Amino acid sequence: MTGAGPLAGVKVLEMVGLGPGPFAGMLLDDMGADVLAVDRPVSVSSAGGALMRGKRTMAIDLKAEGGLDELLALVDEADVLVEPFRPGVAERLGWGPDVCLERNPRLVFVRLTGYGQDGPWAHKAGHDLDYLALSGTLEPLGRADGPPTAPINVLGDFAGGGMLAAYGAVLALYERERSGQGQVVDAAMIDGAAILMAPFFAGRATGGWGPRGTNMLDGGSPFYDVYECADGEWLAIGALEPQFYADMLEGLGLDDDPADQYDQSRWPSLRERITATVRTRTRDEWVEAFEPLEACIAPALRPEEAPSHPHAVARAMFVTDPDGRPEPAPAPRFSRTPGAVRRF
Repeated sequence: MTGAGPLAGVKVLEMVGLGPGPFAGMLLDDMGADVLAVDRPVSVSSAGGALMRGKRTMAIDLKAEGGLDELLALVDEADVLVEPFRPGVAERLGWGPDVCLERNPRLVFVRLTGYGQDGPWAHKAGHDLDYLALSGTLEPLGRADGPPTAPINVLGDFAGGGMLAAYGAVLALYERERSGQGQVVDAAMIDGAAILMAPFFAGRATGGWGPRGTNMLDGGSPFYDVYECADGEWLAIGALEPQFYADMLEGLGLDDDPADQYDQSRWPSLRERITATVRTRTRDEWVEAFEPLEACIAPALRPEEAPSHPHAVARAMFVTDPDGRPEPAPAPRFSRTPGAVRRF
């Protein structure tokens, strides 16, 4: 079944693995691709819910007689194959990229791994935290007085892995329109995690970006941080520019001179006063107080709250699954060929 999104008519085989592969498949399916998720008879995947939405599924035992032929018959008709196993696994099972591309020269064979297809760590086991660590992405995350902080698995698995794989698939499909040929896409989570840090590597090398938790964007500045409110909820303050900073001071009732914003010697005292002030009202009271101001302030909503926020409702940012649970709607949005969540 194909949808009306920008990838309508594209056939994707997703060899089911852990989260990043199903996430890549979800992104492609949301945009109209026909995604067939192929799993083992006893699933090895923990994916479910939103990650499997819109997909058709089937099980193939590649070690059983006829199993490989069944898979290769699907490869013959596919535009994209997403393979999430360690280097060499697909080859040992008889359906590596050489075999598949010989049968289907237009195939885009996406190889999604942690450490990539080559290099001394290519065959090592790992998880999101390890890929962030080795790429230089983990160490800068966290408070100045604490260890690096694990940001759940959104940076390595999903942004650096699944999204990079989906992006690579679409780029290869675009190039195929010119050349008529498929190719292998090496989507490594360690590469994806590193590229997410593109603006910061040069800063560390030149001294423009300091140690963890001491910089403008990592909690080092008191006007770009998160503060606890009277009700135990949290308020995000991102008043970086002078005009927003001035409005922040006004909204909090602080009489500091806006011209002192970047004087770091004043930051500890300012942080103490912001902390004490924010604790005098609830989160929602602060949101209401800042409504007429432009201070770049937002409530730190819990995931169960976000779908009902007026902005999320107005933009239809969330849909519900068959059990009534919220999940993010397809993104980005297209004016002529919108993506959609399909339910079978």
